Amino acid sequence: MNPIILVILAMVSIGTLVFALVPSMLGSSRAEKRRKALQGNIQANRREAFAERNRADRRKQVQAAIKGQTDALNERKKRVPLKAQLYQAGMKIKPAGFIRNSVILGVAVFLVTLVMQVPLIFAAVFGIASGYLLPKLYMGRRRNGFRNKFLDELPNAVEAIVRGVKSGLPLNDSMRVVARESKEPLKTEFQRVLDQQAVGKTMSEAIVTLYDRVPVPEVNFFIVVITVQQQAGGNLSEALTNLSRVLRNRKKMKAKVKAMSSEAKASAGIIGSLPFVVAILVSLTSPTYLGPFFTTTIGMFWLGVAGLMLSMGVFVMYRMVQFEF
Repeated sequence: MNPIILVILAMVSIGTLVFALVPSMLGSSRAEKRRKALQGNIQANRREAFAERNRADRRKQVQAAIKGQTDALNERKKRVPLKAQLYQAGMKIKPAGFIRNSVILGVAVFLVTLVMQVPLIFAAVFGIASGYLLPKLYMGRRRNGFRNKFLDELPNAVEAIVRGVKSGLPLNDSMRVVARESKEPLKTEFQRVLDQQAVGKTMSEAIVTLYDRVPVPEVNFFIVVITVQQQAGGNLSEALTNLSRVLRNRKKMKAKVKAMSSEAKASAGIIGSLPFVVAILVSLTSPTYLGPFFTTTIGMFWLGVAGLMLSMGVFVMYRMVQFEF
């Protein structure tokens, strides 16, 4: 065969092989790229699904911790014995001494009313009411005063803890700074938490002592944040910063509500005291005018009805100016 023809056939064969193999090689390369891209997408989807699953698990863990802590604190708040009430009021007297003083006060009021020639039934009612209500009112006033002082300083204490944590101090050292530099009663209460830790309790167990002394939602929020961070981890400084903002907003809202309800409270006080003021003035001008209310049966009956209706009205007005946060 002619060599020229052989060369031409060889060149055609080589060209055919090149055209046959090069596209397949290029196609395999593109297929490899698509396969790698697909694997990358699959791995990215897997990582995203894993991260989402971790976030969901963490969210469930945090919700479970919050629910458990809130339920435990609410259980503590359901029944408050007299000893705990005295403790929350900052009173060092024992329950037996408080009951003894209440009985002495009731007996003293009973004897004073008898000396003032008040009928025996009314003297007994006044004595029992004074012995039971007046100490309770005094203790409640002490409790509210203690809570208000504590809540006034709590946002500052939380911000101090945030600054300590951001500067690199552990939580215990940040709380120690608060216990050393903050005002009373916050200083004593945080020192009590540190003392609980000194005897072997964890932070989650020691911080609950704050709620035993001041059972209010703001303290509940603080305890839940600390407890959840101890159990589930997280950015403590960010959580406490948000908590401080919430506490200050609640404080502003309470002040605004107090200012808006002051007129209604003043009106309720005037209306509630008006019958007693009128009775005293009438007795001063005409001593015998109200005598039948205390000397006749029908007078005592209607006096009791008036007292019951007045008590109901005072209770309704009191509840109308009370706001829960």
